[in-house]
Amino acid sequence: MPSLNFMIGEDPLSLDRIRSVLVRLEDTIIFSLIERAQFAHNPRMYQRGAFKELIDLGFEGSWLEWFLKEIETFHAKARRYQSPDEYPFSSDLPKPVLPPLDYPPILYPNKVNANPSILSFYTCAIVPQITRRATLSLAAKKREQGIIGSEEYEDDGNYGSAATLDVEVLQSISKRVHYGKFVSEAKFTQNPAAFIPHIRSRNRKALDALITKPEVECQLLVRLHKKATTYSQDVAADSEPQTNGANGKCTSKIDVDGVVDLYESYIIPLTKEVEIDYLLARLDGLSEEEVEKLSKPKGS
Repeated sequence: MPSLNFMIGEDPLSLDRIRSVLVRLEDTIIFSLIERAQFAHNPRMYQRGAFKELIDLGFEGSWLEWFLKEIETFHAKARRYQSPDEYPFSSDLPKPVLPPLDYPPILYPNKVNANPSILSFYTCAIVPQITRRATLSLAAKKREQGIIGSEEYEDDGNYGSAATLDVEVLQSISKRVHYGKFVSEAKFTQNPAAFIPHIRSRNRKALDALITKPEVECQLLVRLHKKATTYSQDVAADSEPQTNGANGKCTSKIDVDGVVDLYESYIIPLTKEVEIDYLLARLDGLSEEEVEKLSKPKGS
């Protein structure tokens, strides 16, 4: 998964460096979604209390929540969540086995964590959308065996494989969304005086205007559509995209418009919420003198 090495002395708040991570994360998210799309929806995985096996273990959450907890328990021991750009979905994780790294101060202390929202929109909106083709294909296969009704439709039983891929997608989206903090800190550091009045008045609309660049968002969505279209094509031995003989269209492993919608309707808006929430906490704990010093235009 793309990341910055915070220990090599380069500026972690360089917008160019941050942008390179975000662009590489697009690839990670698209490829993970393509892999998840080969399995059916399997809604049972996202329902709390649906697995007696987990209840017998004393766990009352969903299969995916249990999967996240188990994986993040190991990652926490390896100090993954000590990194400034990593945020767990689970709580009450163990302490790292290794001593902490001496990360340089990068982000202002804050408690902004969008993972509950990420988990909700992913399981409720994204999974049904990206798995639609596999789900319909499964239903057709089951009907050939004489199965009709709700049992034919959604469940292929691949709970381990599907959850493994869900975790990869969730972790990638989480990293992407929380990189909004780095963007906010970089922009705030460049011109604190532009932000401070709106932070003090809690003016979310004004802060949104300061951080939003519509032309950049438009370019992102165009780039994302091109990537998703390219990566989702089946390429034949002659290196040409395979086509459907019936209509001549290239076959695709995922709904490209669904990938773009994921960014446009969920990832971009949630990232901006994280950026604004981070900015609203940016003056917490500072004295009036410190705020006044920051409020002065640079060079004055």
